[in-house]
Amino acid sequence: MKTQRPISTDGEHVVLKFRPRTSAQPPGKREELARPVPPASVANDLSRYEKPREEPDDFRQRMLANIAAFAFTVALTAIGIWLAMSIADLRKTQDCVLMGRRDCAKITVMPRS
Repeated sequence: MKTQRPISTDGEHVVLKFRPRTSAQPPGKREELARPVPPASVANDLSRYEKPREEPDDFRQRMLANIAAFAFTVALTAIGIWLAMSIADLRKTQDCVLMGRRDCAKITVMPRS
């Protein structure tokens, strides 16, 4: 079986000379050749983006909003945990019934006085 090779030109294969990264100049002369670094410009202040407020910040209203958000988050978490527990209990009961067992339902007994 004959293999096909691409036709190559002489300009396609070029050997590049490797130059190591070591400095050819002595350390003392290197500082003289270095370009002067321009002084660092002062960073712009963010105060130009601030908008003047017509009325001062209402700390009480902000804290009430934070408390309401926290209460909502706690309620949502509690509902999620309750839902997960209910689904797990329902799954246990369903697995018990599907196995053919008859004592799957929980029976609560009232204590006699």
